Order: sequence, then C-alpha cells, then structure tokens
Amino acid sequence: MTTLSVFHQDHPEQAHTVTTVASEIRDMLSQHGVRFERWDTRDLPADASPDDILDAYSQEVEKLKKECGFQTADVVSLNPDNPQKEAFRQKFLDEHTHSEDEVRFFVRGNGLFYLHFGDQVYAILCEQSDLISVPDGTRHWFDMGPEPEFTCIRLFTNTEGWVAEFTGEEIASTLPRYEALAGAAG
Repeated sequence: MTTLSVFHQDHPEQAHTVTTVASEIRDMLSQHGVRFERWDTRDLPADASPDDILDAYSQEVEKLKKECGFQTADVVSLNPDNPQKEAFRQKFLDEHTHSEDEVRFFVRGNGLFYLHFGDQVYAILCEQSDLISVPDGTRHWFDMGPEPEFTCIRLFTNTEGWVAEFTGEEIASTLPRYEALAGAAG
C-alpha cells in the first residue's frame, strides 16, 4: 500500500506523520512541488518487453513529454535474482540531487523515495500505479530494498539519462530503511 511517512531529521527513529490516503499524500507532496498521481494499470504479461510497456502507457507518457519537456522515456526493471542487486541498491542510497525532475511510474512492484525538505524527510513508498515526479534540485535518495522487485517507466529531459550530484550528507544513513518502512506498510 502506498504510504507516506514524515520524519524530523533530528528524530529519525519515529515518523510524526503517516498516511496511506492518496489525496493526503498528493496534497502533502504538492506543497513541495512534488507531483504524485495514480494511473490506471494495464494488464501486461510478466515478461512484457520495455517496448510493450511503453506502448501500453504511450498516451500518458506522451502527455508528460509535451507538458514537461521530457525528451526520452525508458523502462527499468530489477528482480531479486539479479546478481548485482546490492550494487544497484547502494548506488541510490546516498542523498543526491538532479538538474532535472526525477520521474518514475511504477508499472509493477514498489520502491521507497526519501525527499529531504529543510528539517523534514518525506519517505514515500511508491507502489504499482503510482507516478512520482521529484523536482530538480530536491535532495533525495531511493531504496529498492534487499530483494528488489519493480518495473518503472522513467522520463528524462537529459538524453544522458540518470545523472546525480551527491550532497555528501550522511542523513540517508540515519533514517529507517526499506525493510522497516515497507514491512510496516504491508
């Protein structure tokens, strides 16, 4: 279940706000310029190719491209049997920013975005059918968990794809990880 947990950076052991209500999540995130939507899911086979997935969501993807100036879209998928899953997880666990919006639509599975606004950290467990767009310059990180299982459509304005600028801050190591938050949400 999609869940938003809000933590004060000085008290990362306990969220002071938790909600699973989509409209509340959307409203709380929009106060920080974060776009959150629920898209209708498509009935796709488990072995659907990236092209099949992009075709299935072509109307939504094209609308976002026109609306936001995105140049490219691709599909990223990770499963628990991937031998590089730990390296992939580590790549995104440190706080970083981007010079463009980070947009993800969860076709399957889930993942946990942490968004750092001032002294607050918003941890949003995104699930199938969730679209999140994190504004450029937002301090954030992503935790896919120790046994990642997700498929996402990604949109980019930069044709180079995912380019991060790491902040060097240690805050990501102080907050509960995917295992704690996704388990509490499930």
